[in-house]
Amino acid sequence: MQVNAENIFNVTNDSFADLALNVFRFQYTNNEVYRAFCNGLRRTPEQVNSVDAIPFLPVEFYKTHRVVSGNAPAEIVFSSSGTTGSVTSRHEVSDVSIYLRSLTECFRFAYGNPEDWTFLFLLPGYMDRDGSSLVYMAEKLRGMSRSTSSGFYLRNHEELNAQLTQLRNTDQKVMLLGVTYALLDHAEKFPIQFPELTVMETGGMKGKRKEMTREELHSVLAPAFGVKSIHSEYGMTELLSQAYSKGQGIYSCPPWMRIRIRETHDPFSIAATGKTGGINIIDLANINSCSFISTSDLGKLHTDGTFEVLGRFDHSDLRGCNLMVE
Repeated sequence: MQVNAENIFNVTNDSFADLALNVFRFQYTNNEVYRAFCNGLRRTPEQVNSVDAIPFLPVEFYKTHRVVSGNAPAEIVFSSSGTTGSVTSRHEVSDVSIYLRSLTECFRFAYGNPEDWTFLFLLPGYMDRDGSSLVYMAEKLRGMSRSTSSGFYLRNHEELNAQLTQLRNTDQKVMLLGVTYALLDHAEKFPIQFPELTVMETGGMKGKRKEMTREELHSVLAPAFGVKSIHSEYGMTELLSQAYSKGQGIYSCPPWMRIRIRETHDPFSIAATGKTGGINIIDLANINSCSFISTSDLGKLHTDGTFEVLGRFDHSDLRGCNLMVE
């Protein structure tokens, strides 16, 4: 099977393994950093005959190396927020069209056509810097929306409340997507009963508030907005795809994205389904960088392919995507 965008976004359960192995071989050949990593593990294409045998590159490599497959120049560079004085990740994206297709299809997979939504974004901190993949995602979703009410809000909570109050009296599908601490700020200042609203948190207190478990956070936000559940987005600088949760912290992946859980004390062994361990991610949309990423997140995989994020390994850098320690 050829490695191209059409095959990636049309992958099925039956074709996933073959395509993933072909992507591995392609990236082993074309990604100098990943090839050196695999060679160090003695995991060359000759030794890798199954998806579970594919090596997962630690996400920290994006902080210290150019993780690229091929020589094409970057059309855009995403960078992580990090903490003061920390080294940030850089993801060089050589084909933005693949990212845009992944973004659109990920959203459609979870919520339907983005054209049909009104998007309200509450992203202070992210809006104050360059290179945020979250802000880029938000800008593109707003551009896809047919609603003239879609827009960004920094710290103008009164204006956002007025917009929510107005939209509550319409039949529009409305999504409020915000960084966690900003949603809490808004919920405290302007609680509203808007049962049809979709509230999506992207994680991260950014040092603005005390960290909370997912249950604590959602128990505050849900009644403040009058909704039954709080949705979540799981994404990161180093990935071109997103997983979404519609409640209870249970995330679903699009067909070209899969989760593997590794043993906490043996990073090269896959943990049993239902057991807590480190989250490894296969994101075939990362064709021009690395599709096999070992994250610093702890999680658990369910038999239906959904997963939970349960926290982070000790000493991992604090980052802005779903930092929910339970």
